Amino acid sequence: MSMLKQNRQYLREKIISSREDGRSHTEYRPITIKTGVLDKAEGSARVTIGKSDVLVGVKMDIGTPFPDSPKEGILMVNSEFSAIASPDFENGPPREDSIELSRVIDRGIRESHTIDVGKLCIEEGEKVWMVFADINILNYDGNLIDAAGIATIAALMTANIPKIEKDGTINRDDESKSALPVTEIPVPVSAGLINGIIVVDMTKNEEKCADAVMTITTKKDGNFCAMQKAGPSALSEEQILNIAELSQKESKKIRSMIEKAVKANKN
Repeated sequence: MSMLKQNRQYLREKIISSREDGRSHTEYRPITIKTGVLDKAEGSARVTIGKSDVLVGVKMDIGTPFPDSPKEGILMVNSEFSAIASPDFENGPPREDSIELSRVIDRGIRESHTIDVGKLCIEEGEKVWMVFADINILNYDGNLIDAAGIATIAALMTANIPKIEKDGTINRDDESKSALPVTEIPVPVSAGLINGIIVVDMTKNEEKCADAVMTITTKKDGNFCAMQKAGPSALSEEQILNIAELSQKESKKIRSMIEKAVKANKN
């Protein structure tokens, strides 16, 4: 048996009684949220969960609306996994997990109607604001979806819409900029199934041992707006309900942290 397989087997057996860093099965690592960290962005945030480190910048530009939604602005979420963040990542075309990360974050924001996209219309059918949320992974030690989701919503909440001058140019420095119309705070909470045990906020080592992973994104009222399942093993109804309950509980704590960080940025 290879050393890697031995380590995985050890973690799978150990998880029944304790985790490698001493946390309980339902305990997050320390979370830090800093907003307004990029001067040239319309909004930005940097989030750490344990050693995982994610930076999100929000930029806005004028574009053409989709034909089926001529009065609505556009949100686009992109993520980049740099080899600098982890030896597990390689430079080149977007990785499958990078695309999945963007989709999960995008779905939570879109399905919760986080942004009032109707207020991003400049000229019906012709011009709307396009909102680009760019996720950059600075360091990877597990649970990137939660870290990226927290950073993205915090960045959006601090974003301001640039001013359009009479000649049509964009003034990003004008003090009369208006806040991006954010009306919801969706928070993703991810949990894995390891050897029959539900574990939240998995480390990189724990993720490699997981039989299944589920992310549930929760709104302010406690209702769910998105759900994503990965991994080869199925989850029972009881396990899904347990993860849903954990999501509701933990998202409240995290949402409070986001609101506090955003408020500090505006003061």
